[in-house]
Amino acid sequence: GTTSAAATFLCACLYVLIWHRKGKRLWFLLCNKASSNTEKNYEAMIVSYGSLAPKRYMYSEVMKITSRNEQLGKGGYGVVFKGRLYDGRLVAVKFLHDCKGNGDEFVNEVISIGRTSHVNVVSLFGYCLEGSKRALIYEYMPNGSLDKYIYSKNPKEILGWERLYATALGIARGLEYLHHSCNTRIVHFDIKPQNILLDKDFCPKIADFGLAKLCHTKESKLSMTGARGTIGFIAPEVHSRTFGVVSTKSDVYSYGMMLLEMVGGRRNVKSIVENSSEKYFPDWIYDHFAQDDGLQACEITREMEEIARKMTLIGLWCIQILPAYRPTITKVLEMFERSSDDMDMPPKQNFSGLM
Repeated sequence: GTTSAAATFLCACLYVLIWHRKGKRLWFLLCNKASSNTEKNYEAMIVSYGSLAPKRYMYSEVMKITSRNEQLGKGGYGVVFKGRLYDGRLVAVKFLHDCKGNGDEFVNEVISIGRTSHVNVVSLFGYCLEGSKRALIYEYMPNGSLDKYIYSKNPKEILGWERLYATALGIARGLEYLHHSCNTRIVHFDIKPQNILLDKDFCPKIADFGLAKLCHTKESKLSMTGARGTIGFIAPEVHSRTFGVVSTKSDVYSYGMMLLEMVGGRRNVKSIVENSSEKYFPDWIYDHFAQDDGLQACEITREMEEIARKMTLIGLWCIQILPAYRPTITKVLEMFERSSDDMDMPPKQNFSGLM
């Protein structure tokens, strides 16, 4: 009886062990199949754009392009390394973290930026999609991102006012291209200094299209679920439709906030984090400008006064809370052609309800 019971128990244990291993193997196979199907779906989406789709690289090819010794940047998305294509062109290779959740953003970036060709939009040379391994290959921007210069305390890294002005103008031209000149309209949804890259001649290029949304050129408003963007740059209507519809003017709001940061040399959310009693940055800019002492507060010389005044006025118009009162990006470009004396002071906004 004891021997029989022991044998029965041993058989039961073996059965459970075999079932467990088979179960694990089946689970592994199912997951692999799901991953493979997802990869095929993503690949099909990208290939469906035909000649507009960037070149696909195998992961082994990407590893030959970059030795991963020279890191250019790091963030929640992954890591960026410097590399070189077979034809000698320098590139920036963005390796995304192995994460199922970033698949949609990855494909979104490949599809949206793959449709563009403009001097003020960064070029995507290719991509890698191999299981959980994902990488994006961009043109190399030797001068890094704009935030490095506008927040810097190092005098050698501060851009002169003429260059700041040219940068602001270039970004506006890039946005107008995305909003009106592409075959498909593209709303970026994450315009900020960190996503503006500068080439060897400091020509600005809009980058990071992970949150971008494509729509037909005839559509004036967008349907979307949930907010997207970066705190301090997100338009009010993206948070709540009570402020109006989401549209290309949502990018205009972000652009306006960035303009004010370029003028003031400080982050628009810094005061909220560091000192709750300090004025919100747009209010600080508005009050100093209205009192005509904003130029001195921002340490702006008289020679650059016109540039500073124009950028400030345009920025303040762009951050009107209701999108109906904001200019289009085309109108912004027209404003750059005018004198600041010909521009009206926009009404002051009440941002307290947004924070």
